[in-house]
Amino acid sequence: MDEPDRTLDAVGPRLKHLRLRRDITLTDLAAETGISASTLSRLEAGLRRPTLEQLLPLARVHGVTLDELVGAPPTGDPRINLRPITCSDGSVILPLTRRPGGIQAYKYVLPASADDREPDLRTHEGYDWVYVLNGTLRLVLGEHNLVLTPGEAAEFDTRTPHWFGATSSGPVEFLSLIGKQGERAHVRAAPKPD
Repeated sequence: MDEPDRTLDAVGPRLKHLRLRRDITLTDLAAETGISASTLSRLEAGLRRPTLEQLLPLARVHGVTLDELVGAPPTGDPRINLRPITCSDGSVILPLTRRPGGIQAYKYVLPASADDREPDLRTHEGYDWVYVLNGTLRLVLGEHNLVLTPGEAAEFDTRTPHWFGATSSGPVEFLSLIGKQGERAHVRAAPKPD
């Protein structure tokens, strides 16, 4: 298999990852892109090769470049191309890392929400560490209903049912480090000077 074939074969899993990260259905993505849900399903499963006419709207709605979508080799430029992802609920996700695997960093901005909003608890493989920058973050973790304020952090196994939301006091901004296979973020401190 030559390089272009390997590159195109890897697009399907990337497309599925981007869609799941935005927490949208194939039907929702079809409405946003004008590409049928069945075609999107075949693209994600690797049963169909994407065309440029399909890749352009997919890159646009997912907020990534074509290079990121097809996994083009790095150019040597160390800057991260920060492209926010806007979700249907008004929240914004800003990926802060671009390498595959390992711990991934994101900045989330969630709009104000009702304090009694019913959470939609989710689980997935991995480990999460969150740090609140601004606003108040409501974190429902299993049977715990926590409120985190700026400067507070939480870490947990993502197999525990969890949900994040802002409160009625306004939007919230927080950082999230997610290790897909249970990797944990390690904080190291320099030794005290003598």
